[in-house]
Amino acid sequence: MAREEVVLKIGLVSLGCPKNLVDGEVMLGLAQQAGHEITADAGDADVIVVNTCAFIDNAKQESIDAILEMAQHKRNGRTSRLVVTGCLAERYRDELRKEIPEIDAVLGTGEVGDIVGALEARGAMRDARSEPLRFHRKPSAPRASDLGSSAPRASRLAPRELPTYIYDADTPRILTTPKHFAYVKIAEGCDYTCAFCIIPTLRGAYRSRTRESIVAEARALAARGVKELLLISQDTTFYGIDRQERGALAALLRELNGVDGLEWIRMLYLYPTTITDEVLAAMAECEKVCNYVDLPLQHASADVLKRMRRPGNRQTYDKLLARIRDRVPGVTLRTTFIVGFPGETEDDFAQLEEFVEDTAFDHIGVFTYSHEEGKHDRPGGEDQDQDRSCCGKYGVGGPAHQPSPKRSDGKARVIATMSSAEIATMMNATAEPAPKSYIEKLSFQIWKERSVVAVPGPPPVMA
Repeated sequence: MAREEVVLKIGLVSLGCPKNLVDGEVMLGLAQQAGHEITADAGDADVIVVNTCAFIDNAKQESIDAILEMAQHKRNGRTSRLVVTGCLAERYRDELRKEIPEIDAVLGTGEVGDIVGALEARGAMRDARSEPLRFHRKPSAPRASDLGSSAPRASRLAPRELPTYIYDADTPRILTTPKHFAYVKIAEGCDYTCAFCIIPTLRGAYRSRTRESIVAEARALAARGVKELLLISQDTTFYGIDRQERGALAALLRELNGVDGLEWIRMLYLYPTTITDEVLAAMAECEKVCNYVDLPLQHASADVLKRMRRPGNRQTYDKLLARIRDRVPGVTLRTTFIVGFPGETEDDFAQLEEFVEDTAFDHIGVFTYSHEEGKHDRPGGEDQDQDRSCCGKYGVGGPAHQPSPKRSDGKARVIATMSSAEIATMMNATAEPAPKSYIEKLSFQIWKERSVVAVPGPPPVMA
C-alpha cells in the first residue's frame, strides 16, 4: 500500500557558525524537495528543527534554551514533532533524548541527508553507531541538592564512527542569508588536534569537495542573484591537501573569479601554516577575490601556543603577517584570540597585548577560554572535567577557567568578547572552580524551568 503523502510545515532554528547554517539550508532544501512547506512562524509549524551548536559552553546553553523553547510549541501549539540536529546532537544524542522527552528525532552532523525521514517519522531515529553518553544515573526525582552535591565519577566520551557527510552542487538548498550573499562550504571536518577544540570529534576528518562541484554551485548561486560568495571550512587554506592536489585553493579562486555575476569572493577561516604564496598571488591578482585575510591566531605567547597545540610563535607570526601585507597590498587582516587558557601567566598576556598593539589588525575578536571535556588542555595534560555533559550552564553557573598555579592572585585575566565597543576593554574576573558534575543538574533545571519559568516567545525561525 502506498504511503499517504502529507504536506508538513517545517520551521528551522539554526544556531552557531556559518558552516552549521549551510547544513540547515540543505535540510530545508531537502524538506522542500520532498514536498513539504517552509514556514518562518514557529507557531504554525508541524515540525520544528533546532540545528544546534556545541563549540563552547555558551553555545550549548543557547542550544538547550532553544530546544526547550521550541518544545513549548509541541506541548501548547500545533507542532507534532521536534527534531534536534547539529553539533550538540552529534555529541550528546542519547543524553538529549533521555533528558528532554519532547525530542522525537536526533540527527548528528553526518546525518543531514536523513532529515526527511526524521521529519516524516520514518525509519530509526536513533543512530545505532553510537553508544549512549551516560555520565551518571538519572536521579529518580529532581532535587535542589543535586545542584552541588554530586561526587565525581570517571567517564569518557564514548567512541563512535566519525561523520563523513558533505553536500555537493546537486544537493537542494534554501538560502536564509540576504539574497546578495551566500556561504559555500568548500570542505568539512578538521585534521588538527588543537587542545581547546572539539571540532574533529563533531565534524570528522577534513574532506574537500571537488573543484567542479564548488564552481557549479557558485554558478547556480550567481544565477539566483548572489553577488558575494563566502568560502568557508574549518581550515579553508587546507583545501585540496587531503586530496593531494597541489595548489588547489589558488586554482579554485582563479576559476571562481571567472564566474559571471559574482562580484566578491571572500575566504574565511585561514590557517597560519597553509597560506601559500600561490593563494596570496591569486588574492592579489583576481579582481573579484577580496583582499581580506581572516586568520585565527589564538595567542602570541610561544608557551601558550605550545600548550594549545598550535603552530608558531610571535616571530613566525610577524614574518607571516609581513609576507601577507607585502604580497597583497592594502589587505585587511582579521584575527581572533583566546584568553584565560590554562597556564597563561601575566607575562603571556602581556606578550599578547604587545603583539596586538604592534600588529595593528583591522578587526579582532577575543574570547575567554572554555574547557571542553575530552580535551587535554589542562596543565599536566589531564582532562580534569571528565564528568561534564551538555548541561553545562542552565542557570546554575558555568565552567570557569582554572587559575594558573603560577599566579598568586587567584584571578584570570579576560577580555570582553565580540563587541566592537568592548573588544579592547580588559577586566579581572575572579575564577571560580569548575563544577565537578553536571548531569544530575539537568533534570532539576529542566523541571525548574518548566514549572516556574514562563517560556518566552520563540527565537527567529529561519525560512
